[in-house]
Amino acid sequence: MLYKSLEFKNVVGQKVKVIEIPVLQEESPYFFMIQVRLQTLITSIYSEIHARKIYSFRDYLKKSLRWPDYEKVFKTSELKNNA
Repeated sequence: MLYKSLEFKNVVGQKVKVIEIPVLQEESPYFFMIQVRLQTLITSIYSEIHARKIYSFRDYLKKSLRWPDYEKVFKTSELKNNA
């Protein structure tokens, strides 16, 4: 799975980085859900005055999604012959 990261400045001017954002195809049933959750996280971080410097979107989803949905979004295909 491919991941992307996002870096921006919050209200106070601190640089904040959000890492481990999954890249999904637009046809995926989870594409919209991931977009909404990412927008929610960014909005909450943007307005914080004492924000951390790095946030993991994967950890945020682990806390906010139901476990079966989380597994489907981050499923890893097993490699053949451990390659």
